[in-house]
Amino acid sequence: MPVSAPSGPRSRATRALYLIPLLALLATGCASASGAEPGSDPTSAIPLPGPDDGSSGRGPGDTADGEDGAAQRPVGDGPLHDRVVVIDPGHNGGNASAASEINQQVPAGPQQKACDTVGAETNTGYPEHLFNWELSVLVKERLEADGATVVLTREDDEGVGPCIDERAGIGNEAEADAAVSIHADGGPESGRGFHVIVPGEVEGYTEDIVEPSLELAEDLRREYREGTDVPYADYLAQDGLDERTDLGGLNMSTVPKVFLEAGNMRNAEDAALLEDPEWRERAADAIARGLAMYLMRE
Repeated sequence: MPVSAPSGPRSRATRALYLIPLLALLATGCASASGAEPGSDPTSAIPLPGPDDGSSGRGPGDTADGEDGAAQRPVGDGPLHDRVVVIDPGHNGGNASAASEINQQVPAGPQQKACDTVGAETNTGYPEHLFNWELSVLVKERLEADGATVVLTREDDEGVGPCIDERAGIGNEAEADAAVSIHADGGPESGRGFHVIVPGEVEGYTEDIVEPSLELAEDLRREYREGTDVPYADYLAQDGLDERTDLGGLNMSTVPKVFLEAGNMRNAEDAALLEDPEWRERAADAIARGLAMYLMRE
């Protein structure tokens, strides 16, 4: 059975005691950063931009709204019973047929950017938007098994958008303890590996989330590396971490948030993993463990 933490304030040391049984449960069922060139987009399907996202509808796992419109904190069973997580599956299945809609400019911090993008795909035609959706659902299942309330930024893989500012807004409205945007990169075929994108400091936007987002990224990076056997990206970022100041999905967030680029869809070795349902189960375990490590320390 899940081991629940006692009610009331907990120190970091006390919370750490619950990580061992929590990680065992998750496993069985359930820094330095380098900046990319402003405007470059590692997840995009050439020549489209990416990995920014945004959103309209709430999906499975939405939190209930109170009279004032604020999300209500859940009370339930499990070690993550009082935690709210937003999982943002990048892009969407209908984007390719809605060019005018997803190319509309929306707030992205100090600048504006396209509402959303199409995303990448493997050489065999497995689309990033579908990968993002399938992996996000698996992560959601694992976190909910430990009591967390999980909000998805879209309800299926057939719609358009949501826009990057809307995706961030969903996490803000839910007052999420952590938000992760799940993607797969569209980098050079010769490069492989994963990386985690963290927000850099953007005056008036990200000051409050830079430090906790980095902590979230480090927990996620460690567990993902150990749980999936995917190496750090060898064609960008540094030691699996990449600091960005040009992504609306990060700049518009008021809660700790990172982007996970789970692998390079254009690399044959990475693509073979991303396309494998059994590997996606392992990846979901690893992502859930990384989030749990961060949430239990919060």
